[in-house]
Amino acid sequence: MSKSFIVALLLSLVAPAFAGPHLDAANQCLADSTTGKDRKVFARWLFIAMAAHPEIRDTSAVTKETSDASSHDTGRLVTRLLTENCANEMKALVRNEGQQALPQTFQILGQLAMQELMANKEVSTSISGFQQYVDTKKITEVLEAK
Repeated sequence: MSKSFIVALLLSLVAPAFAGPHLDAANQCLADSTTGKDRKVFARWLFIAMAAHPEIRDTSAVTKETSDASSHDTGRLVTRLLTENCANEMKALVRNEGQQALPQTFQILGQLAMQELMANKEVSTSISGFQQYVDTKKITEVLEAK
């Protein structure tokens, strides 16, 4: 897989997708063909990839071995999804919407991976921790100002 495909895949997780019928079918197949364990594999890979950023690196103790193992597991997952579980949907997508539509299919997998993690009480508690520092009075004043 090329480096540009990986970059496009990562960007597709944060970029808005414009779904056509073939993209919808591919997304549905990915959703139907992944388990909670698969989604955690993908979420782990995303976390490790983001933790490589120089300004975030200090928040994680990811080793090269852990990163390589995660990349291996994710590579096997992507291969299985593209060549076995969703081969027909992916072929139709590429045939009808072009190769550039392929990375967009993984936006749904990223969303499902996040939902899988957010279902955990410890994660949702941690994510909501910032709320104690939000100045709701100030936000209300701004949003209600005419």
